[in-house]
Amino acid sequence: MSDENRIPLAGVIGFPIGHSRSPQLHNHWLRKYGLRGQYVPMNIKHSDLEDAIGALPKLGFVGVNVTIPHKEAVLWLADLVTDRAALIGAANTLIFRDDGKLHADNTDGYGFVENLRQNAPEWDPKSGHAAVIGSGGAARAVVASLIEVGVPEIYISNRTRARAEALRSEFGARVTVFEWVQAGRMMKGAKLVVNATSLGMESNPEFPVPLDALSSDAVVNDLVYTPLETPLLRHAAGIGCKTVDGLGMLLHQAVPAFERWFNTRPEIDDETRQIVLQ
Repeated sequence: MSDENRIPLAGVIGFPIGHSRSPQLHNHWLRKYGLRGQYVPMNIKHSDLEDAIGALPKLGFVGVNVTIPHKEAVLWLADLVTDRAALIGAANTLIFRDDGKLHADNTDGYGFVENLRQNAPEWDPKSGHAAVIGSGGAARAVVASLIEVGVPEIYISNRTRARAEALRSEFGARVTVFEWVQAGRMMKGAKLVVNATSLGMESNPEFPVPLDALSSDAVVNDLVYTPLETPLLRHAAGIGCKTVDGLGMLLHQAVPAFERWFNTRPEIDDETRQIVLQ
């Protein structure tokens, strides 16, 4: 089959994968821009990961998104790893290049910052410290991007202190670790507060960090987007904070990948948000 007749394929790999909103998003963009292609979810076990990734280019795939639990493992399979993926220690985007090489990237930090720029344009990264709850993969992407845009100090707390300390050792002196029982103290004077955990997600435990010290001039971003308005965002809005939900990060992190795979840079608008929320 000639390249002109080949329908480019992309998708998302994970285990499980049924929860992913990425197929709705990417297939919406393919329809919107009249592009040939299809984006599919793939439930792939860790034991099958290497074989699956090796087979996908032969089946017509131009790339895939990667979600839990494969984001770290795919780095070891890649021929080329971007600096930001190496720094974060995980990849969420794979590009199958024409020369046969596997290119790994991480666009989570990009999506996080672009979400803030779109929905809280008044936030100045240099205006004061940021408080980050969590130390998993999402938190790593957040911390890396905050350092990149010039946030002077980043306070971080996690239920397991050792994981937060690991972030400090990797990202340097701008990161200060707070004990989990003292996490509420991070809010005092914070210009940005980020929940990078699953706390507050539907069917998960509620966000437990005291918010008494939260100032009304802070921007509060919850990476959780089910529900779209989490208890944290509801409380923050109630005292006058600017709030940013987590859906925008999902949308913005997808833009660079879609552009690489299908040679078209998609726009994020209200219709896009509604499609993903269906």
